[in-house]
Amino acid sequence: MTKHETLSGLGKHDNLIGGQWVSFDSYSDNINPSDTNDVIGSYSYGDAGSVEMAVEAARAAQESWADSTPQARHDLLDAVGNSLAARREEFGRLLAREEGKTLAEGIGETMRASQVFKFFAGEALRQSGDLQPSVRPGIDVEVTREPVGIVGLITPWNFPIAIPAWKIAPALAYGNCVILKPADLTPGCAHVIAQLLHEHGCPAGVFNLVMGRGSTVGEAIVTHPEIAAISFTGSVGTGNYIAEVCGKLKKKVQLEMGGKNPMVVLDDADLSVAVPACLNGTFFSTGQRCTASSRLIVQEGIHDAFVTELTKQMRALKVGDALDPETQIGPVVDARQLQSNLEYIEIARSEASEVIGGQRLELDTPGFYQAPALFLGTDNTMRINREEIFGPCGSVLKVADFDEALAVANDTEFGLSAGICTGSLKLARAFRRRAEAGMVMVNLPTAGVDYHVPFGGRKGSSYGAREQGRYAVEFYTTVKTSYVFAG
Repeated sequence: MTKHETLSGLGKHDNLIGGQWVSFDSYSDNINPSDTNDVIGSYSYGDAGSVEMAVEAARAAQESWADSTPQARHDLLDAVGNSLAARREEFGRLLAREEGKTLAEGIGETMRASQVFKFFAGEALRQSGDLQPSVRPGIDVEVTREPVGIVGLITPWNFPIAIPAWKIAPALAYGNCVILKPADLTPGCAHVIAQLLHEHGCPAGVFNLVMGRGSTVGEAIVTHPEIAAISFTGSVGTGNYIAEVCGKLKKKVQLEMGGKNPMVVLDDADLSVAVPACLNGTFFSTGQRCTASSRLIVQEGIHDAFVTELTKQMRALKVGDALDPETQIGPVVDARQLQSNLEYIEIARSEASEVIGGQRLELDTPGFYQAPALFLGTDNTMRINREEIFGPCGSVLKVADFDEALAVANDTEFGLSAGICTGSLKLARAFRRRAEAGMVMVNLPTAGVDYHVPFGGRKGSSYGAREQGRYAVEFYTTVKTSYVFAG
């Protein structure tokens, strides 16, 4: 990797296009949200011309990569997976510095990226098709899958190594060339993946990294006529725009967007299970997860005891520097997100009967720290229960029974994840079947998924084929049916 030195002594990190590290005039500093005096590095920003260069490189590589052997694809992805695992503490520390997750969460996310690469290394060898008899005599029918072509991947800041991994790995496994634009807040982890792919012999043009603003680089990727498919994870507004553009251009599109996920706690729930599940789902990872439990729907018989215990455990959470081993909740990712959180907390003060916590914190280092917030006495008509906050904030909604809990849980434009805490197998089964969500958790946090099964939601949360697991093949390939007359 080519590294330049700035006057501050920090390394400059360039884009990877056509197998070469390419610098551009514009660089942006990557700031540690735990300590804004800590500049992690300076990362090159591309533009529409950079995307054009990447498309040219991918076009030149696409045919040979599509024709490459499954073994070659397996070996590349497996090597990257092994390197991520071997260097998980190094990369986990980088993740904690640039995004604000605790060090333990950063290391765990790095291991998840490793597992994703190794899973899809195996999938590269497990591709299959169908040979079927025709209804007409003397004809064979073969159904096969082929890569869709050049794929544009646009990833968010909240899982800066895992989400790029679960898009890059299947795209490459199924023979597509890739152009990745990571979030401009967290480019370091994506750059790590690019570096590993390059070091392990990824052919020139097969994988291209173009960092920069969504308004320039992202726009150029989405609108480029030679990019056949777009996979995007991010905000609802941007996702809706991408869907509109891709519809007009007849591009394949996959969107993962927001959530306003319910966690139902019934009267028969075990508080020793329900409270930790809600604490984890609502506040861990600083609440910056699309699967976070933002609406805690609690039956009236257990409501007061649940609120008392959850409040006690929430107040005991240690907010601090992501690299401090005692920290349980790291900083908010940046000043803009923190300001958004604080504005919603002010809205909650006018809507909820009580707001616990939520104040801006000033700690030993200058950072974007916020105490977890719990909103009590809320109902589902309030803005705080309709709009995604994306911070360590949770609302409690009191309900009379299971039927009301289910109705409130489903009363949202989103449908990513939903959870229930109950001792009743009958009610858990009913919730699993009737919850309008792509993923349902029983006596578990709404956040936290496996890498080998499909991920995605319904309604306004997701659009297109599922991500992860064997279901990823649906997005990254196209089906071809061939007829052969044997005579």
